[in-house]
Amino acid sequence: MPDAYQSMYQSFRWKVPEQLNIEQLLCSRWAKDAGRVAIRYESDNGQRSTWTYRDLHLAANRLASSLRELGVERGDRVALVLPQRPITAVAHLAIYRLGAIAMPLSILFGPEALAYRLADSEAMGLIADASVLDTLRAARPDGLRFMAIAADVDGPDLLDPTDAEFDVQGLIERGHPRFTPVKTLAAEPAQLLYTSGTTGPPKGALIPHRALIGNLPGFVASQNWFPDGAQCFWSPADWAWTGGLMDALLPSLYFGQSILAYKGRFSGDKAYELIERYAISHAFLFPTALKAMLKSNPSPSSGHALKLRAVMSAGEAVGHTLYDWCQAELGVTVNEMFGQTEMNYVVGNCSRYWTSRSGSIGRPYPGHRVAVIDDDGVEVPDGSLGEIAVHRQDIHGDPDPVFFIEYWRNLKASDDKFTGNWCRTGDLATRDADGFLWYAGRTDDMFKAAGYRIGPGEIENCLLQHPEVANVAVVPKPDQERGNLVKAFVVLSRPEHYREGSQREALIQALQAQVKRQLAPYEYPKEIEFIESLPMTTTGKVQRVVLRRLEQEKAQGCEPQPGAGHALA
Repeated sequence: MPDAYQSMYQSFRWKVPEQLNIEQLLCSRWAKDAGRVAIRYESDNGQRSTWTYRDLHLAANRLASSLRELGVERGDRVALVLPQRPITAVAHLAIYRLGAIAMPLSILFGPEALAYRLADSEAMGLIADASVLDTLRAARPDGLRFMAIAADVDGPDLLDPTDAEFDVQGLIERGHPRFTPVKTLAAEPAQLLYTSGTTGPPKGALIPHRALIGNLPGFVASQNWFPDGAQCFWSPADWAWTGGLMDALLPSLYFGQSILAYKGRFSGDKAYELIERYAISHAFLFPTALKAMLKSNPSPSSGHALKLRAVMSAGEAVGHTLYDWCQAELGVTVNEMFGQTEMNYVVGNCSRYWTSRSGSIGRPYPGHRVAVIDDDGVEVPDGSLGEIAVHRQDIHGDPDPVFFIEYWRNLKASDDKFTGNWCRTGDLATRDADGFLWYAGRTDDMFKAAGYRIGPGEIENCLLQHPEVANVAVVPKPDQERGNLVKAFVVLSRPEHYREGSQREALIQALQAQVKRQLAPYEYPKEIEFIESLPMTTTGKVQRVVLRRLEQEKAQGCEPQPGAGHALA
């Protein structure tokens, strides 16, 4: 098939109404079809259920009515500490209908992380899963007016009504089934999404209603022209972050399709089981998930009846190993995508209609003007390293609706994000003559060793090709002579086979030789440390900053702080 990229990119035009509310796009228009399935739910405790769009619509109306009685008004922030389950979608819809702002937070957050976000946002209430009730009580700020708790089974007995703790199901049951949504502008905020915080304290990005429309071209393309042939969508990505919310849940509902909500622990075996049982046709599987699937069963095509039509991946570099494996074993060419909380789904691939290149994050999706720029905001020549940036306007001069509004009460950070009309991503890449972008890493992940500029991604991808490597992170180790040494933290696929020092030393030499052979001599890791697990954000990204800090503390003679992983005994 000829490459249709240029014609699609050049002809695309935005159509964004002045008045818009996300809820109008997600549920109301599909609720008239009584049998249309929205969510298929399964939990690791054996619960299963099916929710139609009409079910979501009525439950959202009732919950919105009760939340209004609790004092939720237009512009209020309401936190959602919920996993993948139907009530999560109901809560989002109810909040949007009130003209309020949904603030999803991960159920994996501890009291400190929750307390910071609840206080910083001045949230007036929250809706949460019963499993985190004790954590929320420890984190609850004085200004929080209510907590609505959702239990898998009847849970009112857990709650303290004298402290404004309510049962979500009770709120839904007593709410009125009819509710007139608040009319909002497309430019008004719908969500407050906190960045993953790989460096520095997390910032709250205000996302407007129109941003969902801004996401759609990339979503459609990365899912090989979704919803063509769609049966059910699934992603293990937490619905509390951009990847799970804007790359999975909301666009699936926008198109009136079914999505699987799985509340349980992820594993490669479980992924295969769910994909087969629910006939998953389209998926967002981030590289960490794909690695787990590859390691648990490298040849799934021989034992599973998979019906995948498209797989998108993002968050970290996919790399050649996973790219080739997806083609050979999953039967799809994985479409790598790049985006941020602040402006999501701006670069990527669509193997159905245009050329895909292994190792590239793709080209700008239709509707987005993307460039590689220098420190002054000037586009760099092809092949030169620079920062990925997105222009406020598309190639036709129309405003791009994908952008966040600003960082919550942080105008300086909002201003610093832009150089003129270019919004800086903090991610480095090169662009080739055909317009493909080649990711090089975060600006704060890059480092110099012996005068050479090093990006961790390429080295990590090389090491991952070794069958004994399950995961890896590359960081600088301070060195007086060279400035830094290249160091790799490696998680082994079979750690029990490498207990002896001689075995570990032989593997270290093999890994070093592999990098020397495939990359440049100055890129091979002078030191390799085996650890049980890598520090990760709740969005599945490796926290290299934690490992860098660990190495800096060692170099300064400080006692290393806990939390950076455990050395292999």
